[in-house]
Amino acid sequence: MANSFAGIEIGKRSLMAHSTQIHTAGHNIANADTEGYSRQRVILKSFDPIYRPDLERAMVPGQIGQGAEVESIKRIRDELLEGRIVEQTNAESYWETRDKYYSMIESVYNEPNDVSVRTNMDAFWQGWQELSSYPESDAARQAVVIRAQTLASSVRQQYHSLRGIGDQINGDIEAVVKQVNDLSRQIASINGEIVRSKGLGDNPNDLMDRRDLLVEKLSSLINVTVTQRDPDEFMVHTDGQIIVQGSLARQIETVGQIDNNGYGKLVWSDTKIDAEFHGGTLGALVELRDKDIRGEIQTLNTMALNFADLVNEVHRSAIGKNNVTGLDFFVQHDFVENTNGNYDRNGDGVEDVSYIFRITGTNALKPQEQIGLSGTMTFNGARGPVSVEYFATDTVEDVVNRINDSDGEVKAYLDRNSRLALKAAPSASMENPDFVIRHVEDSGMFLAGYSGILSGSGAENAYDFNQADAVNVLADASFAVSPVLNPSAYIEVNGLIQNDVSSVAAAFANSKGRAEPGDARAAVELAAIRNTKVMIGTQRTFDDYFADTVTNVGLKGEQAQTQLASQNKIMGDLRDLRDSISGVNIDEELADIIKFQHGYNVAAKFISVQDELLDTLINRLGV
Repeated sequence: MANSFAGIEIGKRSLMAHSTQIHTAGHNIANADTEGYSRQRVILKSFDPIYRPDLERAMVPGQIGQGAEVESIKRIRDELLEGRIVEQTNAESYWETRDKYYSMIESVYNEPNDVSVRTNMDAFWQGWQELSSYPESDAARQAVVIRAQTLASSVRQQYHSLRGIGDQINGDIEAVVKQVNDLSRQIASINGEIVRSKGLGDNPNDLMDRRDLLVEKLSSLINVTVTQRDPDEFMVHTDGQIIVQGSLARQIETVGQIDNNGYGKLVWSDTKIDAEFHGGTLGALVELRDKDIRGEIQTLNTMALNFADLVNEVHRSAIGKNNVTGLDFFVQHDFVENTNGNYDRNGDGVEDVSYIFRITGTNALKPQEQIGLSGTMTFNGARGPVSVEYFATDTVEDVVNRINDSDGEVKAYLDRNSRLALKAAPSASMENPDFVIRHVEDSGMFLAGYSGILSGSGAENAYDFNQADAVNVLADASFAVSPVLNPSAYIEVNGLIQNDVSSVAAAFANSKGRAEPGDARAAVELAAIRNTKVMIGTQRTFDDYFADTVTNVGLKGEQAQTQLASQNKIMGDLRDLRDSISGVNIDEELADIIKFQHGYNVAAKFISVQDELLDTLINRLGV
């Protein structure tokens, strides 16, 4: 049977239970503004009664209760909601990062009209038009040179602005990688503390809140998912890779790349496998640096390289007022000094590849003439070889357009002498060099006997850059060596022309190799390049390039802004819902404290009554 002091025990348990409830409510109030804190509630249960059915017991009716005790202290938290917030956080930070940097990219193109690349290029073409009207004028030549210098300066400035953004992004990537590594280590460390605490029978709510907060912070940097199949092993995954497993954390590091302007790629420290992220701040930064900024710089390089190449092609053939000919108007720097483009790519001391930018056939072609041939041409593409078919009823123009509309990284056009020219475009993959023709093959005779590029048809006569002296398979076709990386960074007017403007060529030499007075054919031809279909990458003309570039940047900036607004609304609703469930309400906690205080007072009164009963029993019974 229950002893005489059972009532004291019941009162004591009640005091302890209410005291714990008061302390927990106070803990909630103290952490009302603590980031990531979830309010806690004390779970009570009835203490085991006297006389359990499986034990010997006195013959008394029912079970005698022994009060209440604290079963646990639990967090008020919706795990499904928390999982959804973790999944959505990376999208919010992804679009926030893209919106921030696209505002900077747009500012590069939103230059004042008087200093923009397009305005300066328009002035450059206008200068040639004026020279064509006054071919004997030194002032007109001086205007062409000055406008060319201004244009080159604006192109270089645009390159350095884009490169500056790229450098800033690269610095942010290195900083975010450090944050990811630090957060993963902290999560792993807390995992160990939580396991030890649970092993002792505790419920480490504050530690779990801290861990969940760190996971949410990590999810804003990279896209993560959380699993806990084993209660003792909390795991964090990212893009199919484990980044945290229990108390173990994997780290990320950067490895430099020559073909990406020296920017490093991300790899896992333990396996050296590429670490890829498709969400969060880090995913957005890597995409911005390696795709968006790289793409913008490649497009600018394409424009600058083709612009200088086309102007030089005409200017070399023309003659200046001082009867000097063969001068390039713009300076070009070849990637290698070897005239065949031979280069030691793997660094073993032996030339093993050929870096060729342009190949020009020997035969003059008529754009509207049917070729009367059939076959399949093969060019290098972003994801492997690209096949382009041609048929007997095709015209030369049809075949050229089909090459340009394909996914190949080789573009075609007819030069000023109506000869077929093949030019290398930038490479989509960082594993391949920009402006290098990697493969040209024809099963028929269009590129061989018809246009005079290859010496023969079939795989045995194919041009492939993976060998030195690859140009030996060409017919008598002329070729140009690939330029130094980022030609937009160094474009400038030839110093000989700057020193003597009479070297600006407006005419073509007569039979005696001299310039005829009043001859302006070269100036007219140079001015006409502006609207000629010359294939500037995927664009047909220079005007197409400027229109497409500005439109593309504007649309991507608009997309980032719209997606960010949408994601902010989604995350705002989710966080408001979480706050309504897990957040601390000061008024509610105060009301609970008052309630628990009344309970504590009543328990204390109960113990006082029990004390009086015992006093009567012990000291006064029988007196």
